[in-house]
Amino acid sequence: MSLTSRHLLGLHGVPKEDIVKILDSAVSFKEVLDRPIKKVPTLQGKTIVNLFFESSTRTRISFELAQRRLSADIVNFAASTSSLSKGETFKDTARNIEAMKIDMVVVRHQSAGAPHFLSRIVDANIINAGDGRHEHPTQALLDIFTLREKFETLEGLHICIVGDILHSRVALSNIYGLKAMGVNVSVCGPATMIPREIEKLGVDVYHHIDDVIPKVDALNVLRIQLERQEGGLFPSLREYHNYFGVTRDRLDRADKPITILHPGPINRDVELSADVADSEHSVILQQVLNGVAVRMAVLYLLSQSKP
Repeated sequence: MSLTSRHLLGLHGVPKEDIVKILDSAVSFKEVLDRPIKKVPTLQGKTIVNLFFESSTRTRISFELAQRRLSADIVNFAASTSSLSKGETFKDTARNIEAMKIDMVVVRHQSAGAPHFLSRIVDANIINAGDGRHEHPTQALLDIFTLREKFETLEGLHICIVGDILHSRVALSNIYGLKAMGVNVSVCGPATMIPREIEKLGVDVYHHIDDVIPKVDALNVLRIQLERQEGGLFPSLREYHNYFGVTRDRLDRADKPITILHPGPINRDVELSADVADSEHSVILQQVLNGVAVRMAVLYLLSQSKP
């Protein structure tokens, strides 16, 4: 089994068949995580570099754990202690790493397009672990996997992504991936946090959470980046919570159970009330476990592709 591309740079244009392959493979790898010995020799002899130019906890740990579960050799790169701090270019850093005969690169970078640039200058498989405000494909894939696990089928579901859509790479990858799988997608947030003409991606736009909850099966609630408040994108955290916060009271008024996803970390009682985050509605901890299985699937499938 392999994917139609040698790289996972984003979900834009990725065919449904590839997404289904990843989801189906993740089911098998999740079974591995339930075994007493949580390791398989699938990538034994392969060397993977984790090239992180932005700080990360969940994504980095999830990728490292996935790589170790597949028996790969791992090299961790930290930009702050590398030759980049001495003036070396991103291109030269990448080529020097490739000269060490690595097989795959997992890259997170603050600049949109960095993984695409990397794919043109090195021969290794490239996996985008988040590039600027562009995409975060493995986060979207684990969200989609979690939804399929919950609802069994994705076709015809209505999912709303709530929060700072404008600055979110998670939102964009989810829109592309969910639409490819036949899901009805909406976005909800302050007008200052919704990109212009986002409707052209085939999504509906809402500006009040109470308008969307009665219509959806699940809410994917994004973290409010508190540093954005200094830019005046919304008046206050209290007002944001009043208009867009997902609370127990709001969910109880719905005529069916609403599933809650969140990529983490959560600002409790801002975008999501604490009692909802810990409730039966939440699949947030399942997302964390599923992230390892999905990343194992991506690593495995890309390793099967031809240069």
